[in-house]
Amino acid sequence: MTTIGDSGNASWLMTATALVLLMAPGLAFFYGGMVRTGQIIAMLKMCFFCVVIVTVLWFAVGYSLAFGPDAGGLGMIGTLDHAFLRGVRIDSLTGDVPTVTFVVFHMSFAIVTVALISGSIAGRASMNGWIAFVCAWTLLVYIPMAHWVFDPRGWVAEQLGAVDFSGGTVVEIGSGAAGLALAIVAGKRADFERQGIRPHNLPLVVIGLSLLWFGWFGFNTGSSLGTPGGAAMAFLNSQLAAGAAMAGWAVTSWWRTRQVGLLDMCMGAVTGLVAMTPLAGGVTPVWATVTGFLAGLTCAVAISWKYRLGVDDTLDVVGIHGWGGIVGMVMAGLTATGALTGKKGLFYGGSWELLGRQLTAVVVLGLFAFVMTALIGKAIGATIGLRRPGGMIEHEQAYAEVLSDHLKQLAADDTAPPPREEPESASELVARLREVLMTGRPDQ
Repeated sequence: MTTIGDSGNASWLMTATALVLLMAPGLAFFYGGMVRTGQIIAMLKMCFFCVVIVTVLWFAVGYSLAFGPDAGGLGMIGTLDHAFLRGVRIDSLTGDVPTVTFVVFHMSFAIVTVALISGSIAGRASMNGWIAFVCAWTLLVYIPMAHWVFDPRGWVAEQLGAVDFSGGTVVEIGSGAAGLALAIVAGKRADFERQGIRPHNLPLVVIGLSLLWFGWFGFNTGSSLGTPGGAAMAFLNSQLAAGAAMAGWAVTSWWRTRQVGLLDMCMGAVTGLVAMTPLAGGVTPVWATVTGFLAGLTCAVAISWKYRLGVDDTLDVVGIHGWGGIVGMVMAGLTATGALTGKKGLFYGGSWELLGRQLTAVVVLGLFAFVMTALIGKAIGATIGLRRPGGMIEHEQAYAEVLSDHLKQLAADDTAPPPREEPESASELVARLREVLMTGRPDQ
C-alpha cells in the first residue's frame, strides 16, 4: 500500500489526540477535588460516563453529522454518509493526516465539552438524568455547533468568517452557556447562599489541573493539522497565557480578600488556557500574555456574579469557561496577526469587521447552546428527573454509613467517653472523624 500524507503531522496529531483524551480524567479529578467529600464518586462517574457515551455516539453518527457532506449546502449540519465511519479507510486523509486520527481527535473535543458542563450541577444531578442529558446534548447541541465552526463548510467558518482555532465558541462558550441554562433548570442547593463549596481535597485539584494543563497543549495545538509553525506558537502561547492568568486571578483575589489561595492559582491557570483556545497559534506571545492576564483578572470577578444573580453554578463553569471564552474570542478579533487564517485583527491593520464577526459568533452560539440546553433540561426534568430527590445521594449515604460504623467502634472502646447523638448529615460525620483523627478520641 502506498503511504500518503505527512508522517510528521500525522504523528503529532496522534500525540495531540492522546493529550486531549487525558483531559477527561484530569477534569474528573479537578472537579472531584473541588466538591464535598461525599460527592466525589458521583463527580468522577459523571465525567467518565461522558467518555463512554460520547465515544459511541461519535462513532455511530457524530463524526458524519459534524464533518460529513454538508446537507443542502447551508452549512448547518452534515449528512449520515459516514455513519459508523462508513467509507473511512486506512488510507483516507483529512488534509494530510489520516482521517481515522482526525475522527478520534474531534471525538476527544466532544467528550471534554460535555464533561465540562457537569460542574454546573455538581452535587444535585441524578445519574439517570445526567446520562440522558449527555446523549441529548451531544446529538442536538454539540454536533451542530461542531459542524458550524470546525467544518470548513460550516456557516460560522465559511459564511460568517469568524476565527476560532480550537473551539472558543463550541467548547468554551458552548459549555458555559449550557452550564448556565442547566444550573437554572436544576435549581439551587438548599444552602447555596449560606455556604459555598469548599474543596475537600486540594492535592486532587492540583493533580487534575496538571492533567488538564498537559492535555491543553494537545487541545490548543492539534487543530493546526498541517501547520507546524502554528502548533509551535500555540504551544508557547498556551503556557504564557496560563501563567499570566494565574497572576491576574491572584491580583483580583488579593484586592478582594487580601489573600491568594492554592485554589485561586489553579482556577486562574484554567482561565488562561480557556482564553487561548480561540486563536492560540495566531497571536504573538506578548498578546497571549496580555490575554491570559485579562482573563484571570476578569474571570475571578465573573464567578461572583452567580450569587448576585441567584444561579447555582456549583463549580463556576459559566464564569471560567463561558466568560473566558468570550475574552478569548474578543481578543482574537483585536490581536489576530493573520499568520494562520489571513484575517487580521483590529490592532494589526484589520477593520472592525472581524471583531463584529467574532461577537456575532459568540452571541449566536451562546444563545443556541443556552436555549437548547434549557429545553433538554426541562424535558428530562419532566420525565426521568434531572435533579436527585431527597437529601444524600447513594454515595454520600454509603460514605456516611462507613463513618458512622467507624465512630461506633471508637465509642465502644473502654477508654473512650460515650458517643454523642448520631449526627444527621455526612458533613457532620466528616467533621467528627477529623476530630477523632486529630485528638485520638471522639468529641463529647
